[in-house]
Amino acid sequence: MTEILPPAKEFLDLPLSRAALDRSAHLRTQPEELERRWADPRTRVLRLLPKGRFLVDGDPPALVLVAPREEALQRSLFLGLDDADVAYYALLPDDAGADGADDADDERAVGLRDVGALLGARDVGLAVNAVALANWHATHTHCPRCGAPTRVTDGGHVRVCEADGTQHYPRTDPAVIMAIVDEADRLLLGRQASWPEGRFSTLAGFVEPGESLEQAVRREVAEEVGVSVGDVVYLASQAWPFPASIMLGFVGRALTTELHADRTEIEQARWVTREELGRAVDDGSLLLPPGVSIARKLIEHWYGATLDAEVAWR
Repeated sequence: MTEILPPAKEFLDLPLSRAALDRSAHLRTQPEELERRWADPRTRVLRLLPKGRFLVDGDPPALVLVAPREEALQRSLFLGLDDADVAYYALLPDDAGADGADDADDERAVGLRDVGALLGARDVGLAVNAVALANWHATHTHCPRCGAPTRVTDGGHVRVCEADGTQHYPRTDPAVIMAIVDEADRLLLGRQASWPEGRFSTLAGFVEPGESLEQAVRREVAEEVGVSVGDVVYLASQAWPFPASIMLGFVGRALTTELHADRTEIEQARWVTREELGRAVDDGSLLLPPGVSIARKLIEHWYGATLDAEVAWR
């Protein structure tokens, strides 16, 4: 290999990175305007169910969006405006179970892992934003400084401590995910013990405090499989709200090839050529990550073609 693989848009059009709305952040600090738009009959609302689910309908699937209800404004999250100046909100689940309880077992209730690759740009952008915000609200009901309750403001994008007045913002945890290629142009794959039998993927890991993204790539690969990495090039990113990550995709050049799986994060690691990968996918002995993941796109980017095999998460 003479150079690291360059970006290739056809393989890096990431499902959860698509969006069509203007987030219109300037409106978040205008409560009267948010109330006015909530009362507008044109406004559309995505009702969130527990566990990050929502309702879809149709084939291909589309979000089930409903009209706003006045009494639910306090649980709303402002998501933005479309080109026709229509406002979109999400509605957090009702803790009392009064809203959405009847839909919990609805066959139309799905999550982003199920339909993220199938939704249109507007709908997947809405769902990713809404689920990420909802996950944050569910775990940040109290101030991390003093423990007092926090209240929601700024259209659902800020929580303010009722005791000391500090403002708290949604968190996003950066994680690197990398296609590591050696001098023979082989791809490094690993598998976790919890995955279905035969599933392999690219390596990944969270960025540590005070660490650059490139340093994180090299550290994670060294820790998980004992391979040293030299050049690292950024390719693309994708939100991953499970519960609050953004996956930052890289390709890197391996300086060594001997594998020593750590048996904690990675149970097994292997190098594959394109021919070996193609045969293993065709005969079912190797399962790829599902198409909604950036890992799948990184593999296809290295492979140089779309791989048709689709598998469920579990």
